Amino acid sequence: MTETVAALRTVARNVKAARLRAGLSLEELSRRAQVSKGALVGLEKAQGNPNLATLVRLADTLGISVSDLMQGRPEGRVRVVTADAVAPLWTGEQGSEARLMLTTSGPAPVEVWRWRLEPGEEYPSHPHQAGVVETVSVTSGRMTLVVDGTEHAVETGQTATFDGDAPHTYRGAGTETCHLVMTVHLPPGPAATT
Repeated sequence: MTETVAALRTVARNVKAARLRAGLSLEELSRRAQVSKGALVGLEKAQGNPNLATLVRLADTLGISVSDLMQGRPEGRVRVVTADAVAPLWTGEQGSEARLMLTTSGPAPVEVWRWRLEPGEEYPSHPHQAGVVETVSVTSGRMTLVVDGTEHAVETGQTATFDGDAPHTYRGAGTETCHLVMTVHLPPGPAATT
């Protein structure tokens, strides 16, 4: 429980700092990220329980990675992360999960995720900002990748890439658990204003 409170405080501090750096009011961030102002106020006060979709929308709008919202930039030159040390950001009813392992630093950061998809279970993702590219590499099992309504089978040893600014869904396929590594390549600089 203490770890959850500390994590929420970190997210609260990082969201507010990124919002202020971007020169956005709560109202403007709410409008751009399509997150209610009440939820943002609560989040900046370390209250509530933001889900993965909310964190992704905020990160996209602020032009930073989800990792930047959750933990900030790494301090050392080398960082080794163990999957069990990272809490899942999404868990499905059948045991599927997604863990954000780390985000690289630099002008165009890359998020590295580990996913486990149970057969038939899926995670629908909203479109990301323009310039985001996702790559999925299946290490065991099979999945169905749905991008803009079109299904693509991706099996063990295969890698798929696509522009993340279209609606997309990850679905476990076959009869065994699918394990995959996903990277999210973020565009350089802050998100474009709309």
